[in-house]
Amino acid sequence: MAGPQSISLVLLLPLLLPLGPIWHAAAQRCPQTCICDNSRRHVACRHQNLTEVPNAIPELTQRLDLRGNVLRVIPPAAFQDLPYLTHLDLRHCQVELVAEGAFRGLGRLLLLNLASNRLSALPQEALDGLGSLRRLELEGNLLEELRPGTFGALGALATLNLAHNALVYLPPMAFQGLVRARWLQLSHNALSVLAPEALAGLPALRRLSLHHNELQSLPGLALSQARGLARLELGHNPFTYAGEEDGLALPGLRELRLEHGALQALDPRAFAHCPRLHTLDLRGNQLDALLPPQGPGQLRRLRLQGNPLWCGCRARPLLEWLARARVRSDGACWGPRRLRGEALEALRPWDLRCPGAGALEDEEEELAAARPRAPAGAPKEEAGAARPCPRACVCVPESRHSGCEARGLRAVPRGFPNDTQLLDLRRNHFPVVPRAAFQGLGRLVSLHLQHCGITELEAGALAGLGSLIYLYLSDNGLSGLSAAALEGAPRLGYLYLERNRFLQVPGAALGALPSLFSLHLQDNAVDRLAPGDLAGGRALRWLYLSGNRLTQVSPGALGPAQELEKLHLDRNQLPEVPTEALEGLPALLELQLSGNPLRALQEGAFRPVGHSLQHLFLNSSGLEQISPGAFLGLGPQLQSLYLQKNQLQALPPLPGLRQLELIDLSGNPFHCDCQLLPLHRWLTGLNLRVGATCATPPSARGQRVKAAAAVFDACPGGAARKAKRTPAPRRGAQRTPRKRRQHGADKVSQRAAAGWP
Repeated sequence: MAGPQSISLVLLLPLLLPLGPIWHAAAQRCPQTCICDNSRRHVACRHQNLTEVPNAIPELTQRLDLRGNVLRVIPPAAFQDLPYLTHLDLRHCQVELVAEGAFRGLGRLLLLNLASNRLSALPQEALDGLGSLRRLELEGNLLEELRPGTFGALGALATLNLAHNALVYLPPMAFQGLVRARWLQLSHNALSVLAPEALAGLPALRRLSLHHNELQSLPGLALSQARGLARLELGHNPFTYAGEEDGLALPGLRELRLEHGALQALDPRAFAHCPRLHTLDLRGNQLDALLPPQGPGQLRRLRLQGNPLWCGCRARPLLEWLARARVRSDGACWGPRRLRGEALEALRPWDLRCPGAGALEDEEEELAAARPRAPAGAPKEEAGAARPCPRACVCVPESRHSGCEARGLRAVPRGFPNDTQLLDLRRNHFPVVPRAAFQGLGRLVSLHLQHCGITELEAGALAGLGSLIYLYLSDNGLSGLSAAALEGAPRLGYLYLERNRFLQVPGAALGALPSLFSLHLQDNAVDRLAPGDLAGGRALRWLYLSGNRLTQVSPGALGPAQELEKLHLDRNQLPEVPTEALEGLPALLELQLSGNPLRALQEGAFRPVGHSLQHLFLNSSGLEQISPGAFLGLGPQLQSLYLQKNQLQALPPLPGLRQLELIDLSGNPFHCDCQLLPLHRWLTGLNLRVGATCATPPSARGQRVKAAAAVFDACPGGAARKAKRTPAPRRGAQRTPRKRRQHGADKVSQRAAAGWP
């Protein structure tokens, strides 16, 4: 007799049978500009200059990739005919507006990627209808503000990425409704103020990224709203002090990153209300002394590398505490002379030689002599003193910000409060910045002079700015800078000179900036990088020369910058990889060469940086040929390789690149014949999506190189190799139980919710 399950299956069979023909019929439709993978229900219409969403996409499509088109506007209900979508990729589509209700009907969507577009605002109901969304990517847009309620419909969201936008302020309840959000990325914005309730309503938040912003003080009250935080990233912000009065109280915080900021002093009780803190990263600040932290009893890692630590008698409590609490620490002594360069962990308290008061006085005198002195003529400031604010400007005492943006000013105003830390003079008009233009602003950390029509900085223009770390001179008419103009700002770490008129790197001027960390010269007219251009950039870590007219990088030109970590040479006119110029860069992690007319890669093109390089960008470079040994020397460190949108018909296998986490080969016209068999085999062994598809012959067009078995099995040794890789099932082997298959499907579904596989 048939059991209950058999009966129910017989009853359901007439309902289930039509589903196959429905998908099969729908799959026959595929827009001419797209590639449809029927077996996986994926549709890709990349880089086709589409101005609207194609009409003929199969209704049952689950993943839609529209990257690199020119959609500009996402109209209401743009995807209403695709109710089964789970992943939607709209990167690099020049989107300027998302209309209200644009995504209504996408109740199954898990990932929405709107990164690298031109969005300056999000309407109140732009994201309505996305109740299942788990990940939203908005990185690399032009967003300047967030309106409360914008994300209110995203109750299932786990990750929100707003990095690389133009946010300056977070209003109260900015993320209301994100009750399941675990990671919020706000790095690389211009945030200077967080409202006290800005992070309220985020009960599940575990990680918050706020590095590379303009925070002038530790926003403890705002951060303490996110009580569940375990990891907090605040590096590369210009605040100079942190104390208990900042009000940071995070009972579950395990890791706090404050690296490469402007910290000059840290109160021992600054983190007293973070009892579970395990790792504190203070690398690259200006701390010469540090008392043992009080409160975080679980602290086990203290990172101090790159601080001018004074290992004198006053450092004894820190050394004793490190030994007693068994805290691992890095960093080295800056002084006194007899201990300079000594690793902090190697010192013992008795190494400090503190016999009496006389030794302490001598030590204090040496420390005072070693500290940088204020420039001659700089006025002395009385504690708490403040001058009136200039008439056309706004001065906020709580945040120590002063601003006169777009006030039609013809000269740099005077009379700002002498405790000002951020001064915003953008979008005015003063062609010349005169000597001592910012007199009395010795505590200024961040100075904004973008869009001011500046053609010259006179000698001594920055005199007295001993605390300045960030200087923004982008979008002006500068064609040169002198060392005399930059003297007076010895701590300057970030210099922004994008979109000016430089014909060469102002190498001589860099000598006045011994702490320069990052130099931005994008979109100028530099045509050559010659020896001596970086003679003053010995501390330089990041160099951005994108969008210039470079045709040559001479050997030795980069030599002085031996600590260089990022080198961006994309969107230039380099005809070949400047291999010889890469000699002597042992710390280089990222090399950007995309958008150059390279056409071919020669043997050993990257050998000089093979032991350090992690990220290599060669996309959109007109590459037609890559020599078998082009990547020789690259290996265990390389994590990502970008080769998309070139003219490659073939590519040698790359067996040495075993640790790759990402390789992008999309947009290349691969010719899938037996000569490509080694690449097919190598790709088959990678557990990565690579995007490589066959363009020719016509019988293989649109097939993935990795999966085009019908093409490569016909090659000599192709099928035999496959048979060797895939042994036949043993006699008597059981089939996978249905329950186990279902469990595997559930795991795939969970993984898909986190992003593309």
